[in-house]
Amino acid sequence: MEDQREALRKIITTLAVKNEEIQNFIYSLKQMLLNVEANSAKVQEDLEAEFQSLFSLLEELKEGMLMKIKQDRASRTYELQNQLAACTRALESSEELLETANQTLQATDRGDFPQAAKQIKDGVTMAPAFRLSLKAKVSDNMSHLMVDFAQERRMLQALKFLPVPSAPVIDLAESLVADNCVTLVWRMPDEDSKIDHYVLEYRRTNFEGPPRLKEDHPWMVVEGIRQTEYTLTGLKFDMKYMNFRVKACNKAVAGEFSEPVTLETPAFMFRLDASTSHQNLRVDDLSVEWDAMGGKVQDIKAREKDGKGRTASPVNSPARGTSSPKRMPSGRGGRDRFTAESYTVLGDTPIDGGEHYWEVRYEPDSKAFGVGVAYRSLGRFEQLGKTAASWCLHVNNWLQASFTAKHGNKAKALEAPVPDCLGVHCDFHQGLLSFYNARTKQLLHTFKAKFTQPLLPAFTVWCGSFQVTTGLQVPSSVRCLQKRGSATSSSNASLT
Repeated sequence: MEDQREALRKIITTLAVKNEEIQNFIYSLKQMLLNVEANSAKVQEDLEAEFQSLFSLLEELKEGMLMKIKQDRASRTYELQNQLAACTRALESSEELLETANQTLQATDRGDFPQAAKQIKDGVTMAPAFRLSLKAKVSDNMSHLMVDFAQERRMLQALKFLPVPSAPVIDLAESLVADNCVTLVWRMPDEDSKIDHYVLEYRRTNFEGPPRLKEDHPWMVVEGIRQTEYTLTGLKFDMKYMNFRVKACNKAVAGEFSEPVTLETPAFMFRLDASTSHQNLRVDDLSVEWDAMGGKVQDIKAREKDGKGRTASPVNSPARGTSSPKRMPSGRGGRDRFTAESYTVLGDTPIDGGEHYWEVRYEPDSKAFGVGVAYRSLGRFEQLGKTAASWCLHVNNWLQASFTAKHGNKAKALEAPVPDCLGVHCDFHQGLLSFYNARTKQLLHTFKAKFTQPLLPAFTVWCGSFQVTTGLQVPSSVRCLQKRGSATSSSNASLT
């Protein structure tokens, strides 16, 4: 009976899941029907607008051509009318001379004939008819203003709806993840000269497989890409993977997205473990600020809580209530909170293999600052670099300024200028801990050691503050320096 009940429960669960899937699909179909109506109305409106735009353009071209014909006709008419008037005047003058010559020839008075003949000859020499060009100044041919729309007519007759671009194909072999940048390369399955631009979308995820429909992070959009590749720069890899997809767009419509791909974005990600921090350090995510009143304020609040409802007495007075640092309560079961003059806080993610890189920017006015790594066994009273369980670079601006590399209570002065942002590279298996100017990637110092326990990022600050940047990959320039053996020239055997 119980087996049958369990089987029936499974059937009910299966049916419920299937019913929910069908309901979701029905909702999707109804939404698609609404979208068909809305989208068809939109494309019809766009089509009307395109044709109206074409009509307007043709009408504008027609008006311009008609105006050109009218102007050319007016110009030619003006030239021909002027030439006609000049010829008419010349003809009238020539006819008068002809008539005068005939009369002179027929005259009976021979005494005046020589003088009259000379006058006629002079008149002919100056007559407009003999200075007049008998060639028309302009042509009556207007064929140069004719148009032939045969080619355009064929183009219009062949006009079809603009094809939807095909989905691009992302080329994983050519794509690259390095230096907190992602270069994505894709191609079109078919040649398409109508493509205007591409749209790239990406999002972060912790799931390795195909992108899921629902994710905690939304798709980020990059529009207007003209080439078939794009590089995203300055990324913070605070999750293990990134999803990518691309679509092509022409002037009117966007195609379908490519098959989404998932790229691994390996980087070292950690938080500051506030439970390990000295009470004078105010920890806020990846930022730390030294607070001179931090410990006292907590002590006062604790005493107020413990002494609530009690009468004032020497036993409960603030002077008697301050406990010894050695008796500070434990921050958590794993280890005690740093105390006394060890203004230290540790990262929460151990390093037990591989290569890792992170950066820290500290306030230049800090009186003292240190960054490095430490074993979790580092004592709560111990300062970074003063025991065999920690390695660090230390900046001191109090009394006498110094920039040193510290380990096992030994220090080496560094000659390089003190940068305001330090990069830390830890190669656990090689036993290398290197420090760089984070901006220029200048190597500052390298420790060589055989790490016997997992390491934790470690920081210390006194009268100052700092900000940590995680989610970074090991920069290519740092890898190149290590491969060339540059670390050897800066290593300090006396500190290892």
